Amino acid sequence: MVDISDDAKDGGYRRVEVLTRPGRRRKWSDDDKARIVAETLEPGAVVAEVARRWQVCSQQVFTWRREMRAGAAVRQSFIPIVAEAPVPTPEPIAAAARAAPAIEVRLADAVLRVAPGTDTELLTTVLRAIRASAA
Repeated sequence: MVDISDDAKDGGYRRVEVLTRPGRRRKWSDDDKARIVAETLEPGAVVAEVARRWQVCSQQVFTWRREMRAGAAVRQSFIPIVAEAPVPTPEPIAAAARAAPAIEVRLADAVLRVAPGTDTELLTTVLRAIRASAA
């Protein structure tokens, strides 16, 4: 800082300040704010050190963090949902039945189709019931 003084007899005192650091009112872009806040959120980071490195008051960094948390909460509540027509998917049972060979039994005017993996006791009971109804 440089002070220049005139003689007091001339009616005044004149002072000139030369600022070597950034001015008081800086405009920070959203990207810069996000970058600074992201640095403070890294494990082991100290807000005061990050603020000092960027030549910002640590209280300003805390304010930006609070604003970004509030902004993130607001943005999440207004996410647009776009509904699309459901994509038809083949039924897994029908596809499995078509892929594997089935047994077809014609007995007493009845047709019984047996899919692979059918319980043998159930199949025996059904076949006996069909035979008994035919007699």
